Amino acid sequence: MAEAAPPHLALPSGLLELCALLGPSRDSLRGPDQMSLKNGVRSASSLDPEVLSIFVPPFITKEDSQMAGAPCVTLSKTRRRSFRKKKDKPKTEPWKGLPLEDVSVPNGVDLLALPQLCFPGGVYVASEPREDCVHFLVLTDVCGNRTYGVVAQYYRPLHVRDCREFPLKSGCRGFHFCRNTHHKREAVITPAIPAEKPRTTLRGGQIVAPSDAPPVSSAVVPFAVCVVSKLPYYNALKDCLSCLLTHLKLCKDFEVDNHIKDFAAKLSLIPSPPPGPLHLIFNMKPLQIVFPSRADPESPLIDLDLHLPLLCFRPEKVLQILTCLLTEQRIVFFSSNWALLPLVAECFLAYLHPLQWQHTFVPVLSHQMLDFVMAPTSFLMGCHLDHFEEVSKEADGLILINIDNGSVTCSNDEDVDVPDVPLLAAQTFIQRVQSLQLHYELDLAHLGASTDLNEGRARRRAWQQRLNCQVQQVALHLLFSIFREVKNHLNYEHRVFNSEEFLKTRAPGDQQFYRQVSDTYMFHSFLKARLSGRMDAFAQMDLHLQSEEDRFNGMLASPRRPTIEKMASRKSSPLHVAHRRMVVSMPNLQDITIPELPARNSSLRKVDASECGSSSIVLSVTPKPTYTFKIPEIHFPLVGQCVQAYYSDCVALLSKAMSLLAPDSSVLLARYFYLRGAVHLMHGQLLDALLDFQSLYKTDIRIFPADLVRRTVGSLSGPQRAQAERVPELRRLISEVVDKPGEAPKPDDRVKNFELPKKHMQLDDFVKRVQESGIVKDTSIIHRLFEALTVGHQKQIDPETFKDFYNCWKEAEAEAQEVSLPLSVMEHLDKNECVYKLSSSVKTNRGVGKIAMTQKRLFLLTEGRPGYVEISTFRNIEEVRSTTVAFLLLRIPTLKIKMASKKEVFEANLKTECDLWHLMVKEMWAGKKLADDHKDPQYVQQALTHVLLMDAVVGTLQSSGAVYAASKLSYFDKMKSEMPSTVPKTTSETLKHKINPSAGETYPHAVDVLLYTPGHLDPAEKVEDAHPKLWCALNEGKVTVFDASSWTIYQHCFKVGTSKLNCMVMAEQNQVWVGSEDSVIYIINIHSMSCNKQLTDHRSSVTDLVVQNGTPSKVYSCSRDGTILAWNVSTLRVTSRFQLPGGRLSSISLHDGCLWCCTGNSIVAVTSSGLLCQELKISENAGDVGTSFLSLQLLPEQEQLWAACAGFNSIYVWSLKDLTRRPQAVHLQDCSEVSCMITVKKQIWVGGTGLSQGKSKGKIYVIDTERRTVEKELVAHMDTVKTLCSAEDRYVLSGSGSGEGKIAIWKVE
Repeated sequence: MAEAAPPHLALPSGLLELCALLGPSRDSLRGPDQMSLKNGVRSASSLDPEVLSIFVPPFITKEDSQMAGAPCVTLSKTRRRSFRKKKDKPKTEPWKGLPLEDVSVPNGVDLLALPQLCFPGGVYVASEPREDCVHFLVLTDVCGNRTYGVVAQYYRPLHVRDCREFPLKSGCRGFHFCRNTHHKREAVITPAIPAEKPRTTLRGGQIVAPSDAPPVSSAVVPFAVCVVSKLPYYNALKDCLSCLLTHLKLCKDFEVDNHIKDFAAKLSLIPSPPPGPLHLIFNMKPLQIVFPSRADPESPLIDLDLHLPLLCFRPEKVLQILTCLLTEQRIVFFSSNWALLPLVAECFLAYLHPLQWQHTFVPVLSHQMLDFVMAPTSFLMGCHLDHFEEVSKEADGLILINIDNGSVTCSNDEDVDVPDVPLLAAQTFIQRVQSLQLHYELDLAHLGASTDLNEGRARRRAWQQRLNCQVQQVALHLLFSIFREVKNHLNYEHRVFNSEEFLKTRAPGDQQFYRQVSDTYMFHSFLKARLSGRMDAFAQMDLHLQSEEDRFNGMLASPRRPTIEKMASRKSSPLHVAHRRMVVSMPNLQDITIPELPARNSSLRKVDASECGSSSIVLSVTPKPTYTFKIPEIHFPLVGQCVQAYYSDCVALLSKAMSLLAPDSSVLLARYFYLRGAVHLMHGQLLDALLDFQSLYKTDIRIFPADLVRRTVGSLSGPQRAQAERVPELRRLISEVVDKPGEAPKPDDRVKNFELPKKHMQLDDFVKRVQESGIVKDTSIIHRLFEALTVGHQKQIDPETFKDFYNCWKEAEAEAQEVSLPLSVMEHLDKNECVYKLSSSVKTNRGVGKIAMTQKRLFLLTEGRPGYVEISTFRNIEEVRSTTVAFLLLRIPTLKIKMASKKEVFEANLKTECDLWHLMVKEMWAGKKLADDHKDPQYVQQALTHVLLMDAVVGTLQSSGAVYAASKLSYFDKMKSEMPSTVPKTTSETLKHKINPSAGETYPHAVDVLLYTPGHLDPAEKVEDAHPKLWCALNEGKVTVFDASSWTIYQHCFKVGTSKLNCMVMAEQNQVWVGSEDSVIYIINIHSMSCNKQLTDHRSSVTDLVVQNGTPSKVYSCSRDGTILAWNVSTLRVTSRFQLPGGRLSSISLHDGCLWCCTGNSIVAVTSSGLLCQELKISENAGDVGTSFLSLQLLPEQEQLWAACAGFNSIYVWSLKDLTRRPQAVHLQDCSEVSCMITVKKQIWVGGTGLSQGKSKGKIYVIDTERRTVEKELVAHMDTVKTLCSAEDRYVLSGSGSGEGKIAIWKVE
């Protein structure tokens, strides 16, 4: 039996907040204007509308359930504002100004304003009725939370004699409040049933009777039913109300209240669907009503036709309106159709997603509310077209949008400063919109007529869903093309946006647009989402459209410059001139003006469409498949027993649907768990609800209702809490949501705008300022820069020096952006080369011209007819000297470069630039040599950064000691000359490449775990994403993914929890399982690169994972406390569980059906059920081996067990035939610590720390398993080797500690 829940626990949000019946007050119906209808005189004044009845869930209380003899529990809502009128104290005007009684009305619903919104054009008694009509409302509370209303107006006859003859009874209330009225009903004043239903017309949004109407004995009066929901179900609730009106037209006056109450009760029992592919269907008779869900937790709920604005406005006007929204203007929509006002406004707000309108939003203003448009702040409102002239004359600075004729104007004929959308983005948007198929009839032309109402509606709904998806993609592409490069000017560590720098990179004709947009609340929230790493639609598109160049740039530590490939494409673009950077980029400077360019074409439609090329074509967008679940019938009368039966039916149908799902349908299964948990909660079965919600960890953690679960756990009674503690799953759930404190909110999550410092800076403050500026992120490089700028001075930097340095840097950056090489020169360069530095025009022994430096070479850009003369690649340089040559009586400083492959020495009379170029070339030469020796291209990138900083330092100081100061940045040149350390030959021959997963970070991170996954495993994977991948676990739950075919970053850091990660394996070719220090196993989907599943059954740190292939495949996991769990990969259920005594379980291996477990002081072999097979204790036969085991490797073919022990520099080998025999030791020379071990072919690779040339380095020992000798000793890293993994037995990859933070790729022989 379900127990009553505490009254403070609120239900999960259902569809219905309240349902209200509204109409004219009886007092106004008895007025003289209405009596004139009897004499055929047209009514000229509006009646006073009011709320007649209100219905608020829950409709079944605990008392009802007990009276029905059934255990039905309703968790009540919290008390809210009161709007109930009292019965006592009758007054002369009993309909007005009555005191209020404490009742529960949803927040954000103002019952005093609701009648005006439900009858925005007024209430008029007419001699003829008109057709029923529907319009929509958006209600906002003081906190900005929105609720949504759908209003259906219908007409009933009112006998005029009733208005005269029926006096209002003393004490009769204007409306009554209905929650549970099963045992007590209250009278509602309603008109008589009509005998006939003649028609009338609508003029100016008001009901009027013909002026020549003959005298009548009766009239019609409008009434309205309003449904308010927290969710914007415009189409669904419109259909529901349409079904209700068919019943209201046939019922008698005293039955109206009962019908509306039953209707509201039905809606209140329908749970809201969670985000995802599952939609709900409910039979409202005669229609099947579909309640769609949000596509994902980050997307808005769409239940309207998104193409409506495209039918009302030309694409150019759509862009203008979107610009007004993006710049947060004061906007008023107008239409003669009340329903279009909210629908069109909501469509435009949907186009902005993921940007959100955060100002006042009132899409329907009644004539009493017109003064709202005088508000001084940004707003989005809607008025009837009749008020267009009035609003236009009375208010200044408004954007007036006429939906009926598709026009956009300004009030009082003023010019509001609304800029144009960036030209390229606008062109593409227009062509994509023009290629959309917006008319359903064209799609329907070849099909036969549908003879089934619901079948036709389903066909229309499917077409609309496809079109909505296309419209959303077109709008998203527009926003993406506008804001894509914002990320290049964000500093994630310090949450800084360099707005001035971003603006200066925009085309001059677009800068006004970006300047206005960047000052808005909407854009500020957009920046916060980028800095917080939110994976919304914008971020997903950024990842999907990421080019190879973007991924390559993600690995660069040096500043970016335009590549040769980009230069070539820029030259071929006719719009290149409009996008050139015209001014030096500096913040906080007001004296720089932007050059005037020719005026933009004001009519975007005149743009030649052919210039956009293929980009105008609408991308082929296929909507994600959706599924439906049909809500069972709700039986009446609505007593506790019927509601209990309804809940039971829901649970049964959901359980049946879950049982029919395929094992890999976890996304759909999660939605069923969520719905069943919500129904259990509504039924009062709290423990069952918690079990269903707990299952979301294994299916889709994104929709886990953490707040609801926390409140549910807090409301458990003592016996219930004790019962929950006895269930392991619930005990863990309670620990997660209650016992563990939640993540502390960031003290300051605002986005700061970069500003030049105004006070002196010590080292730490200088590091922060440089990182905020976006110049350099690497802390060690900034330390060298600080030394350079403070040579001979106190160790602090004044604001003027920082400003000069920043300006020099930006000037050089601007010059590099403007470099334009002839095509004949670009042919000699690689497509990814960039020109980083150009000298002034100098005389050389190869001709006169400018020396150009790329990351790969030096070349001469000859003057006159520009040409290319190769000087040397950095790899080919043999010697660099700075000297002087005689010219008449002068000694001219000259740079001499000797090449290894040429006898001729290059000479350049660089004069005052000679010393600087000498430093720069030597640094690049040293960086290239280190890169070749260590197979690490990051050395070249760091050398480039040093070179560019040298140039900026010399430009900043402009003194005789400037070059000496810049020499403090000659880090690699000094390293080469002072500490000439050669890479051992064996290391150099075995090492293939090095990559840096911490590129772009402020400091290197330790590589804790590596996992290689082969490519082309799953036919569901896209071809371009089917390359092999390398997964790198860094600190604090960060995971970086590399494309292992090119060693470029495929997915930059995303979070998997917040703790250290200990192990990773691939399961069933589409999942990566990650074991964490926080005792959770995280499951990453390889295709979507998302982590939406968690396994929370361990109680201690997960230390190892091992996969057992088969049908079904299994994964064994172990934790430090000695627990071993076996998982069915398809169902994610634990199939077996056992505990090893003693704990300290660090690793497990599978061999011959047994699990070999390393438990510190012993190694044990157990069966899959936990039965002990063999045991090796360290103290029994190997007292000199050590005190504890670190890791083990099994070699089945040789029947050997290899193990490493803590504190010893040897690997020990046991025979599996007899573990009691003394092991053989394989000594590791100069090894001080072993940290990891893997088997590759017939070799054991051991990683750890050892001495090399007298220094502690990360070393790898390659042991031949047959001879049991060390074949190779590899000097792998500057810090200890923390992890090893094999790539198809062809390569071994090693990850180092935080002292270096790099990954080395080794060749296996």
